[in-house]
Amino acid sequence: MTMATETENTGPESKEIKDVKEMKEALKDETPPDNKQEEKDATKKEDSGKKEETADAAAATPSSAPTKTISVHKANYEKDVVYLYQFSRIPLLPSISPYCLKVETWLRLNGIKYENVDHKMKFRSKKGALPFVELNGEEIADSTIILRELSAKFDKDLDAALTSEQRSVSHAMISMIENHLVWVVMCWRIKNLDQVLKGYKVNLQHALGTRIPNGILNFFFKLTFGRKGAKKVKAQGMGVHTPEEVSQFGCADLKVLSDILADKPFFFGDEPTTLDVVAFAHLAQILYIDKDTPYSLRDYMQENCPNLVGHCSRMKERCFPDWDEICSTLDMNTHLPKPEKQEEKEGKEDVKESKESKEEKEGDKEKADKEEKELEKDKEVDENKEKEKEGK
Repeated sequence: MTMATETENTGPESKEIKDVKEMKEALKDETPPDNKQEEKDATKKEDSGKKEETADAAAATPSSAPTKTISVHKANYEKDVVYLYQFSRIPLLPSISPYCLKVETWLRLNGIKYENVDHKMKFRSKKGALPFVELNGEEIADSTIILRELSAKFDKDLDAALTSEQRSVSHAMISMIENHLVWVVMCWRIKNLDQVLKGYKVNLQHALGTRIPNGILNFFFKLTFGRKGAKKVKAQGMGVHTPEEVSQFGCADLKVLSDILADKPFFFGDEPTTLDVVAFAHLAQILYIDKDTPYSLRDYMQENCPNLVGHCSRMKERCFPDWDEICSTLDMNTHLPKPEKQEEKEGKEDVKESKESKEEKEGDKEKADKEEKELEKDKEVDENKEKEKEGK
């Protein structure tokens, strides 16, 4: 899926229509889209006929050596650099998606070199979701698989020091968070789309890189995301409950996490593990929503689970020291050194040239003064010689 680009030959009306269509595609959430089996079956029938026609011709031609084609968006990649594709930044936390925040937190915690690709939500993985990463010309999709593959590649295991029992607890808690609590949050978002846009201060115009007015974008966001999301939460089962019941489910999950954390800095001691990464990514969605937005889960966490609030603060300080810069600038790569701006470079060159010119002028003056003194000295010698001659 590609976003529309402005061209001189495209009229304003067709440009807007094209942008709206592609914007609707960009507003898909991080869960994979539903399969369209009928379309797949029809496509298979058409393809099977073409395959039969070309089978004999392919067999008759001599086989060439297989070549590995690059099927990634970042063709000019740097070796062992992780290229992360996620949602655009928002003003209150690095990502409105817990799965995107999970991957980026893990990368930062492990000190792995990575770069966010600012694709304005144009791309999805081959599985149809965000986030996904590209590493050395290969795509890895799904946050859990991403962490597993990168752990093996870079030899990073946050759970290396855990006992067998602790690993089991970690697995159970992560499953609770990513298969239950996430749907509690999703259910609230689907039924409160206006509060989601206001509470997270989402600017769809910036997120999608378009000039379509935010009023139109917000309308299509609520229409597209609302319908798709409502079907998913209902199919999952959470959507059939009342808002009060859903809130109670979420509060129960928070209480379990709070009890396990107790008074420890992190869930299993003094150092964060995978459970800390996953918990932070999801709890941040609850905690860092605007304080003026009514949200029962955030209020419950602040009033009854202060240790979870403290946990989020510790993870935030350790993994996102540039949090404020991210939220204020919405820059995707505040963690990377910025290239020197052309004006600054030119300014430095001007200063250098000015300094060299000044030194050169000072040198010329010293040389001129020296020559002048030598001339005066020679003149004085000549005058003395003339006086001696006259005396004689």
